[in-house]
Amino acid sequence: MMNETLTNMAESPDFCYPDIPFHAIVEQSLAGIYILQDECFQYVNVTFAEMLGYSPEEMTGLSLQALVPPDFLDNVLDRYHKRLRGDPPSMRFVSRGMHKDGHVVSIEVHGSRMTYRGRPAVVGVGIDVTERLQREEELRESRAQLQALTAHINTVREDQRAKIARDLHDVLGGMLTSMKMDVTRIVRRARTREMKEIASGLMQLTKETIDTVRKLSEELRPSVLDHLGLQVAIERELAAFSKRFGIDAVCESGGIKMILSSKQATWVYRIFQQALNNIASHSGATQVRVRLNFGETELDMEITDNGCGIDPLRSTIGSMGILSMRQRASELGGSLELGPGGNGGTKLELTVPLLGRTG
Repeated sequence: MMNETLTNMAESPDFCYPDIPFHAIVEQSLAGIYILQDECFQYVNVTFAEMLGYSPEEMTGLSLQALVPPDFLDNVLDRYHKRLRGDPPSMRFVSRGMHKDGHVVSIEVHGSRMTYRGRPAVVGVGIDVTERLQREEELRESRAQLQALTAHINTVREDQRAKIARDLHDVLGGMLTSMKMDVTRIVRRARTREMKEIASGLMQLTKETIDTVRKLSEELRPSVLDHLGLQVAIERELAAFSKRFGIDAVCESGGIKMILSSKQATWVYRIFQQALNNIASHSGATQVRVRLNFGETELDMEITDNGCGIDPLRSTIGSMGILSMRQRASELGGSLELGPGGNGGTKLELTVPLLGRTG
């Protein structure tokens, strides 16, 4: 309706300010309205003039050179002349205007080629989007800072896990081994039945404690991940998962194995672990298939199950576990997709660029 009104206005031979048909409607419009001809503003309504700090009388007759920042002037003039040539006849973009007090204003304009007083002109509408763009930029910066913070937390947490795992294995493990040796001596020297029972019980408790420490250390930072690589670590974890939950689990691999960086291997492994945790907690699956494919430039990991499937909203918005997986994938410059599997259940697809060497 507004474009039709502007067309009628611009093509009317009687169209001139202030005796404009529909003048009251145009002047009360919440959108700014303007007419450009000969690179000058032939008409602006109050709304458009106020965006730049002028009155309509002050702004009428001013050139684009006077109202557009120098670093954006060529862009505006190029778009202006393209519309005059009809290439294209209509265009929508965010322009920059120089406010009367000197600051820059962002204006989203939609202008079209029309005839005004027998000659080509550009007639259009504009909306001040300065605050909206500022909020969007602040939001982008906030998201970037949040991603950087999350990445830092993940790195620090992984470093702490590795340190605690080393301390458990080396320090506490060493102390427990010394205790085991001392308990062995006590067992050998025990003379009474009571002392032998106490010593045997202490020996059994020491062995169980050593096993527990070893398991805790492996859960915090699997040594096989550092010594034998990602694929072996995944195969062992999958076998333990199958035994623990009674789920049929198979791992397939293809391509030339790559030597991944420590961060690459760790983050992919953590995504794999979280996926297994989600399957065990939510899916009710009886079968799990993991496929690893090492391509020339990327690693693809696909995890499928035959469970109850995933809620589409949850796969889009994500639980904390899903958000964590997506964040880790993003940190590696990769992508993670969750959705229904081919035969029901859920399918996770992870793609990560490879930066390592062939091994």
